[in-house]
Amino acid sequence: MDIGIVSMRYAKALIEYAQELNVEDQLYKEFCMLSRSLTNFPALKDALANPVLPIKEKYSLICTAAVGDGEVGRAFSRFITLVLENHREQFLQFICLSFLELYRKLKHIGIGKLITAVPVDKATEERIRKSAGDVLHAKMELETVVDPSIEGGFIFDINDFRLDASIATQLKRVKQQFIDKNRRIV
Repeated sequence: MDIGIVSMRYAKALIEYAQELNVEDQLYKEFCMLSRSLTNFPALKDALANPVLPIKEKYSLICTAAVGDGEVGRAFSRFITLVLENHREQFLQFICLSFLELYRKLKHIGIGKLITAVPVDKATEERIRKSAGDVLHAKMELETVVDPSIEGGFIFDINDFRLDASIATQLKRVKQQFIDKNRRIV
């Protein structure tokens, strides 16, 4: 069966269940953390794919990845148990991403990523978040990343749009223009 179909079915069922219980906000926080953990720690995915590891151990790993030392919600616990009993743990990251996407559509939340060469102060970050939210008519989640390799300026990703005003990109463009111009001369 297709990964996208399986993950979307589970995510849709989970969002409907969460709405019935009115716990979608709590689930969103848990799934954000779980998604981040699955992305940042590839060994976690390897452990979940291990057929020798018992379901209780996998459940414990997932709960720890989602809330750390805290306690998971009942809806999250029941859902993870369902996923593990049906041996769908290999789809868990895709289910997380599908759930997060559905939740954001439901709550009108846009996502943005600001990449700068130096750290941005909180006032500027908040102003960017508010401006982008006004343009999209949505609440914004803004992630800031410091990447010195862009040398200056910024790169701003918002939903599926990228505004690249970095010095590194501008230098590449100028270099490419010189190369193209020199080819015509020779």
